[in-house]
Amino acid sequence: MRILIADDNEIALAVLESALTEDGHQVEVAHNGREALCALRRGTCRLVISDWEMPEMNGLEFCRAVRAADFPDYIYVILLTTRGARADLIEGLSAGADDFLVKPFDPEELRVRIRTADRILSREMFALTIFALAKLAESRDTETGAHLERVRLYAQTLARKLADDPRFAPDVDGNFVRLIYLTAPLHDIGKVAIPDHILLKPGALTPEEFQIMQTHALRGAETLDAALREYPDATFLRMARDIAACHHERFDGTGYPHRLRGKDIPLAARIVAIADVYDALISKRHYKAAFSHEKAHEIILQGAGTHFDPDLVAAFQTVREEFMRIAAGHSGENPVA
Repeated sequence: MRILIADDNEIALAVLESALTEDGHQVEVAHNGREALCALRRGTCRLVISDWEMPEMNGLEFCRAVRAADFPDYIYVILLTTRGARADLIEGLSAGADDFLVKPFDPEELRVRIRTADRILSREMFALTIFALAKLAESRDTETGAHLERVRLYAQTLARKLADDPRFAPDVDGNFVRLIYLTAPLHDIGKVAIPDHILLKPGALTPEEFQIMQTHALRGAETLDAALREYPDATFLRMARDIAACHHERFDGTGYPHRLRGKDIPLAARIVAIADVYDALISKRHYKAAFSHEKAHEIILQGAGTHFDPDLVAAFQTVREEFMRIAAGHSGENPVA
């Protein structure tokens, strides 16, 4: 790994650098939090070992600045400190640190903590790879624009709203919100199995063609089930499978592929159903013109209790303006202005 060390103590820097390079890592050095931020903006490191006490910008200030910044990848921060009290740990974690290493550090403990960081950052890279695969499948349809980006942001916004609702709070926490953001782009991964003459048909599908189109939900679920058999504990894959399989189910039981009804439809799929339909409504397709936001809002409301979970529709109403901001900020080429 390429690791950034931030410490104003030259001896501490030398000891850390020696230990890390001995284990085969590449090391970059900063003498305070401000220098470390500049190094991160160059985009060469995703793991930082930062001292707590530094001039100009200390470790806590650095952690807060990292979390407030718009870095394209997650930055993992290990805070190096002589402080070991519970209150200090809470303060550091609240500022955005991921882990702690107490001075003087043990080289073996350092190795274990770096391996932990590597596992977590590798999962982030896995998520990026999955999104790239979803984009590859989507690229067959040149009209979809930034559909995946918008759908995952809509789903994240709606999930965050549900997290504030006592009825959903036991199931929708910060991890759920993060996972739905990562997995929502896979909702139509099964469309890679749909022939072009159906997927890109410029007019209405025949009943037979529509039946083939509907199979994309099962094809996507089967693909992700295969991955789940290899990694059965991966909650990421389980949610992705549920979304791919069930985002076309309807609350009244008339959807496909399994005609699930009500709360039998996984919550993540019920959320993505609203996000996906909303984006399809406001977007131009080869078979339809783009609807206005007002018309899309009206259609979503009319679908409460039939197409959509009425509790989710009520939440959607409260974040409607945020949906509009997302659409405007990630317009691609086809959504209505």
